[in-house]
Amino acid sequence: MDCERITYPTGAEIFTSGERAASIFGVLQGLVELIDAGGNRLCYRPGEVFSYQDIAWREGRYCNDAVARTPVELVKLSRVHFLNLLHNHPTMAVMLISQQHERMREQRNSGAICY
Repeated sequence: MDCERITYPTGAEIFTSGERAASIFGVLQGLVELIDAGGNRLCYRPGEVFSYQDIAWREGRYCNDAVARTPVELVKLSRVHFLNLLHNHPTMAVMLISQQHERMREQRNSGAICY
């Protein structure tokens, strides 16, 4: 599979709201925070995937800002490769939705934004 490993220092902007959603990202190390227009925040930790919603459901534009909250190492997968992966392995979509739901519930219940 064609993917790229990239690193960002603390505070680096990974992408901004309104940019063309060209890729999804998986966190290998560190914490990434997504911030929406209302200031709501959601953090992603190692083993989690983010920005797939923007590719699948949001007219091809990122709807959040993504910022490295610690030094991060990410895997970047292009939009085309991600959509092909979903087409060939549809159960992956169910896994991603389940992961997102569990994370949101966990953060709501704990009151934690990031940690």
